[in-house]
Amino acid sequence: MADTVLLYILAAADLEIERSILSRAVTEIPVTLGWRIVQSPLRGESADLDAVQNSNLHLLLMGSDIRAPIGLEWFLARRSGRPPVPFLKQGILRTPAAQEFIRTIEEQADWLPFKDPSELRHKTLILLGDHLHKHAIYYALRPEELERLEAWRAELKRASVEKIEESRGGTGESSVILSPERYIPSEGVLIQPKQEDEG
Repeated sequence: MADTVLLYILAAADLEIERSILSRAVTEIPVTLGWRIVQSPLRGESADLDAVQNSNLHLLLMGSDIRAPIGLEWFLARRSGRPPVPFLKQGILRTPAAQEFIRTIEEQADWLPFKDPSELRHKTLILLGDHLHKHAIYYALRPEELERLEAWRAELKRASVEKIEESRGGTGESSVILSPERYIPSEGVLIQPKQEDEG
């Protein structure tokens, strides 16, 4: 049983907006699970190789260029038995290194195209919802939680892509999102939002 989903996003700095949007999008999924989102380092730091090898899901986002350590992250994720789902941004110019990397990945997996962050968010939420549904026992989803997830997935699959604000900032880097329903602090108490008095 797991209380937290570990999601690893392999992406270079040119997809900072997409990285940020996906990190926030997981909060829309109607489950009480926590999320740990680890992303490819942007500024020359070392990759979290332990997170790469132990993630529940890996997403590879490919834009205009490929940077280290994305190739290593891809290799380790595949070796862990959970190959990344590769998403390829459409309608952009690419460096020769990016073009070569795309050809290499095509030998191992099929690219899923996306034209903008809104479409990527929509496709990723469907993918994450399907993953949680398939592994409901592992994540100990309660019957009412599973029912909410199934209804949400069905609605999402029927809905058209919702246009979203493409602002910078937010959680474009690694982050942790805890669920108050499942997270029990080792010290202190969780502070709940104050309920307004009914008058």
